[in-house]
Amino acid sequence: MSRSAVFLDEMGVGPLWRLRRSEAVAVVAAVAEEAVAAVATPVAEVIAEIVVAPVAAPIIVPPAPAPVPVSVPVPVPVPVSTAVAESDDTAWFDDAPPPPPARQVTDAEIAVMDWDALAAATAKCTRCELCKNRKGVVVGRGDRQGAWLMLASSPSRGEEREGRALPGEQGKLLDNMLKAIDIAPESDVYISHLLKCRPLDEAGQERLPTELETAACRPFFERELALLQPRTIVTLGQMAAAGILPGEKPVRGKVRQLGAAAVVATYHPENLLQDETGKAKARAWGDLCLAKSTHAGRG
Repeated sequence: MSRSAVFLDEMGVGPLWRLRRSEAVAVVAAVAEEAVAAVATPVAEVIAEIVVAPVAAPIIVPPAPAPVPVSVPVPVPVPVSTAVAESDDTAWFDDAPPPPPARQVTDAEIAVMDWDALAAATAKCTRCELCKNRKGVVVGRGDRQGAWLMLASSPSRGEEREGRALPGEQGKLLDNMLKAIDIAPESDVYISHLLKCRPLDEAGQERLPTELETAACRPFFERELALLQPRTIVTLGQMAAAGILPGEKPVRGKVRQLGAAAVVATYHPENLLQDETGKAKARAWGDLCLAKSTHAGRG
């Protein structure tokens, strides 16, 4: 007995058995099979459950609810007056009195005006009610040192629209009338009206000027005469012939006097354009010849 065996026997352990190599391998293999079997069984059961288990019904996802519109507050415009009133710096604005109307120029102020001041004052005149409804003011035009004054009563619709005395066909005919008596229309001639605004009735139709309207506009005409100092005045139309010398009955073919100027009456070019018989044109020729001879005799 070997020394190891003696020790084991004394300890009551008994002999130490050792497996041969082949037996040891077999034992290890058996243990391994048991471990694999223990693990494989649950896996097989899980696979079977996956294959055999019925397919779950598809999950239906309900559609997302439509977005609820969000009301965006719209800024309300603030009236200008309210905005101004809320400002401490401009709070006085609402309580401020309205601007005063344009001041009426007096007769004395008109009497000392030069040509430019007279034209500006005429354009802004508020001396009568015509300023409330007028579409425009027609001031005189031409040579401001001319010896001839062609004078109509009040502007027509075309003159009011153009802002010019005797435009268009009327002006062309007047030019031809002047050329017929050897007067150059572009020089030595000034054209104007007794009234600078067009009188209209409530229906918008042309009418005769009232005495108040005539009196309100008269200082402008008188200042034109003082600045121009014409030798001869030819009135165009019956209203101009009657208005230039109030109280006197106008008569064609007769020379009247206004200050140092000779006054001769004839037809308005608009009347001559409407003359189909030619009689008015023949009479107008006689009026122009009278004016020409009178003018020459005063030279």
